[in-house]
Amino acid sequence: MVTNVLRPLDDAPLPAGIRPRFIEGVNGLRMHVLEAGEAGSGRPLILLVHGFPEIAYSWRKVMPALAAAGYHVVAPDLRGYGRTAAAPVAFADDLAPYRLHNHLLDLLCLMSALKRDTAAALVGHDFGSWVCGYCALARPDLFGMVALMSAPFAGAPALDALAGGLGTPADDPIHAALAALPRPRAHYQLYYASAQAAADMERSPQGLAGFLRAYFHHKSADWAGNRPRALVGWTAETLAELPTYYVMERGRTMPETVAPEMPPRGGADCAWLTEEELAVYAGEYARSGFQGALQGYRCRMDGSLDRDLARFAGRRIEIPLLFVSGARDWGPFQVPGALERMAEAAGAGMLGCHFVAGAGHWVQQEQPQAVADLLLDALGRSRAGSRAGA
Repeated sequence: MVTNVLRPLDDAPLPAGIRPRFIEGVNGLRMHVLEAGEAGSGRPLILLVHGFPEIAYSWRKVMPALAAAGYHVVAPDLRGYGRTAAAPVAFADDLAPYRLHNHLLDLLCLMSALKRDTAAALVGHDFGSWVCGYCALARPDLFGMVALMSAPFAGAPALDALAGGLGTPADDPIHAALAALPRPRAHYQLYYASAQAAADMERSPQGLAGFLRAYFHHKSADWAGNRPRALVGWTAETLAELPTYYVMERGRTMPETVAPEMPPRGGADCAWLTEEELAVYAGEYARSGFQGALQGYRCRMDGSLDRDLARFAGRRIEIPLLFVSGARDWGPFQVPGALERMAEAAGAGMLGCHFVAGAGHWVQQEQPQAVADLLLDALGRSRAGSRAGA
């Protein structure tokens, strides 16, 4: 009898009505999902795609409101994350499964397993925003709208941009320029693509839960230093204005970067991420490790993400697009001009660009009701527009 097969996240502090389960045979994965609302032809599907360092659990506070409005809501653990990661991933493992086009295939196979031909909305936060933006670009016939959170999706390159070839982000001169500053710096994505990043976080001196507490706090509205603004250009001097969780002190690990920002009483008073909720994240990453989650950053830095986007060069997103971020989130501004390029990529138009008061980077956890309200409003307008155009 097999006893070491992972069970669903049935012991987590989940709100009433959310059901954890595994779905077999999803593009070769045993995919772990959280689900709310009954399945059926009368209940349109919403897919919620998490970012880093999160899991499907990050959507727990939004799912009940969407389900109560009549939707079938499904949030998967992405490949390499949570309980979809059957075992820890090694740095030497093949990167190909973690490319954007394979994340698209994962979601298509998930929809097939759910017996759904379309979804009313595809919603992504952080790294999930890149996944969902790519999916909307590649298969607009499957999704009624796309909602992107915290990380703008700048779309595919223009056709004429391909003439000079595609560079590799790891070779961008910005990295040498950051290292040459009087206060030497390093971009966090380059660090996350390095061989030591996963081990640094897994063996954090403050413990895994302590690292995650400080990291979540540092990027939240609770950290007084988060006063985001638009930056003027992609220069080392300008990027050095970003908080150190984005542009790090050169030679420091991420645990060393966030450790000084541990909240009072170790975060025991944090209402939006309780000790019990934090323990879920810590437990999942203690089991899976961080490398599976970091593979997406490696695909970014080695240029494979750009190559995946290049196959759609010149194409714009053909479904309505909603953007939501916390008002105290630097994410929308970490790449100067990204918000403007996202608006240009939204060929079917923007349903809105919203900055939610009282939220930092973890907007769906910090202000879940506001996020649910914005999604439901956009869904209503998107469906009304679809009927009017029919």
